[in-house]
Amino acid sequence: MALGAQPATLAGLAGLGDLAATCTSPLSRNRTFGTHLGNGLSVEQATAATRQTTEGVKSAEAVLALAHAHGVEMPITEVISALLHKRVTLDQATTMLMQRPPKPER
Repeated sequence: MALGAQPATLAGLAGLGDLAATCTSPLSRNRTFGTHLGNGLSVEQATAATRQTTEGVKSAEAVLALAHAHGVEMPITEVISALLHKRVTLDQATTMLMQRPPKPER
C-alpha cells in the first residue's frame, strides 16, 4: 500500500495463492532452500543443494531496503536477511520472531 498497491490484490490467486505455493510446495525453490537451512546447511551448502536460483535469497536485502525507505515494517524479512548474511544463528532467528510482541496486522 505504501507504493500504491490495492490491499485486495494480496487476497487473490496471484498474491496469496502464489505465497502459499512458495511456502508449502515441495517444488518451490524458496521452500527447498529454507528446508535445507532448517536442516542445518549453511547458505552456501543450501544454495548448492537447491541447484536453482532462489529469488528470495537474492532479493531479501533489496526488498528490505525498499521497505525501510517507505517506512514499512517487515520483521520476517529482517530476520531472514540477518540469517542469510550470518548476523544471527538459526536459533537466534527463531527466538527473535517468537518473542516479537503481537500487534495489529492492519
